[in-house]
Amino acid sequence: MELVCPAGTPAALRAAADAGADAIYCGFANETNARNFPGLNFSPDELATGIAYAQQRGAKVLVAINTFARAGQTALWQDAVDDAARCGADAVIAADLAVLDHAAANHPDLRLHLSVQAAANTPEAIRFYAETFGVRRVVLPRVLSVPEIAALNKEIDVETEVFVFGGLCVMTEGRCALSSYATGKSPNLTGVCSPPDHVDYSEDPAGRLQARLGGFTIDQFEPGQAAGYPTLCKGQFSAMGKSGYLFEDPVSLNAFELLSDLSRAGVTALKIEGRQRGKAYISGVVKAFRQAVDSLSGRADPTAAIAALKAFSEGGQQTAGSYKKTWR
Repeated sequence: MELVCPAGTPAALRAAADAGADAIYCGFANETNARNFPGLNFSPDELATGIAYAQQRGAKVLVAINTFARAGQTALWQDAVDDAARCGADAVIAADLAVLDHAAANHPDLRLHLSVQAAANTPEAIRFYAETFGVRRVVLPRVLSVPEIAALNKEIDVETEVFVFGGLCVMTEGRCALSSYATGKSPNLTGVCSPPDHVDYSEDPAGRLQARLGGFTIDQFEPGQAAGYPTLCKGQFSAMGKSGYLFEDPVSLNAFELLSDLSRAGVTALKIEGRQRGKAYISGVVKAFRQAVDSLSGRADPTAAIAALKAFSEGGQQTAGSYKKTWR
């Protein structure tokens, strides 16, 4: 299975390529990608340089143009597709129909992957994208169990890519109405979930740290307690007389123990989340999963590397997420 790894900066791209990524996904420094944060992402020149670096080391580069174009402003997204093709990208990851249509019509040789933002998880939906735009791979939403993925793969003639490590989203793959309400910026239109310019921290009289997003208190931390980033779905709420993590605990997906099952289910590629993370995260996680994938053919022992992944997990906690669906 192909190991698909994140890169939010040119330095992170180089780290991913050096750590053994088969493919690296990244985006332009604008609203066309779903990690549109200050200090992240690539200019066209940086992308071209990064693609050359990765390809020299045997890695492909996939460009995420995966937000939804706004009416009357589609030129920004079309230009992004043109720039990706001109830079030599191995594929474009898109969700919006206008973006897919532009790519298919103007760059027929450019490989198209369907973003998880499209939330396509049925044979009918996936076949539509494949037949209409020539999509070759679909990134599956993080709501399917392994048996469900296996059943889906039997009905489609498209490669499937699944997440195996990193942050989870409890919304319909990034379509977060909570973040939009709190900040006025849409994750799937402007590419910003819980944007840092809406984040602030302050201490209350008892010395507890209050973390806020858009003026809303999302969490509080006792003196000396490690403070997390105020993401709405991982904040604490009061409901029905109880306070706690109503939507989701601070936790990271880790599907290491399911790699053999995913392989048998017909999965083509394994995706690591984290374009907003630094080089240490990229290098550590990619190396660990490189060993894990290689271990399926007996070429490595990933035990120690996988154990170290806890340090890169939110709140030091890990979960198999929806793959096991223990609530059913």
